[in-house]
Amino acid sequence: MNPVARTAGAFALLLSIILLEITCSPFSDAPDDGGVLPPEQLFLSDDSLAEKPAPLFICPVTRDIRIQDYFAYLDSLVLVYDDLTPYPMTEHLLIRFNAWVIDTLAETDYYRRMERGEFVYDQHQMVVLHKGDSLLIPNAWEAGRLQQRMDMTWLDINIPEFRLRIVEGSDTLYTMKVRVGQNKKRFQQVLNRTADLRTRPGAGQIVRIARAPTLFEDPHTGRRYTVTQRDDGRVTEMPTIPWLEPAINGERLGQMIHPTTNPETLGKAYSNGCIGSKEGDAWRIYYYAPVGTVVQIRYDLQEVTPAGDTIRFPDIYDRYRR
Repeated sequence: MNPVARTAGAFALLLSIILLEITCSPFSDAPDDGGVLPPEQLFLSDDSLAEKPAPLFICPVTRDIRIQDYFAYLDSLVLVYDDLTPYPMTEHLLIRFNAWVIDTLAETDYYRRMERGEFVYDQHQMVVLHKGDSLLIPNAWEAGRLQQRMDMTWLDINIPEFRLRIVEGSDTLYTMKVRVGQNKKRFQQVLNRTADLRTRPGAGQIVRIARAPTLFEDPHTGRRYTVTQRDDGRVTEMPTIPWLEPAINGERLGQMIHPTTNPETLGKAYSNGCIGSKEGDAWRIYYYAPVGTVVQIRYDLQEVTPAGDTIRFPDIYDRYRR
């Protein structure tokens, strides 16, 4: 299809979606405009496109978007703009280009809010995109440059250090304290057997993401729950923050990378094998680690700092006990 026909077809698709009140969107309560402006209002002026970094489109947010509707709203945008951009549009590409959204999501962390004296019982009701905000759609040059960076990004986890690093090529972008599996075995009801709770090292990649987990289950008893008791003793709804599943050494071990609602356990061997992080950090991990991202889980007792100092970590799993 020639470029003129493709552009005309894209406009026709967008206009039909708008006229149908975004019926193909997963929103059940979408407004008449679905949060997307008509085509004639989407393009930037010719002057603004003169510089290479200028975005291709500006998408204004026309109503408040809460966490409970956040993924559905993004899906509706990706559906529309994937037919208007000269590259595959994805949620991760869109939000990485609008990095302020990641910062906003990170600020929904229960404990960050409590530091400001704000108790949040149900994070699902928190507004993360406000009416009047705008999301920028990158042009082909910016999208290609960003996609290259995303393809070079990987996760590095050192078990005895209790650290997860987001690395781009050889540059560490973020370092986060995590918790890891306990140094023991225990019977788990959901498996109907005794399981080794230690986090297993190895190399692999992210193979699955649960964007909005709703089933929380105690693996030892099989009991399901919807609320959590925080470190400060208060009870809240469970947050909806994505969980990532890596396959390590070709095996899906159930070692999820996910947030914990009890950050006092970070820096400890406390979990059932999963890698736990702060809620705010979990949002950042999610957007830097889409499916296919390389994951390396190490058990290194020695680390050399950028300054050249050598740090030794405790052998929490007694792997090198003489």
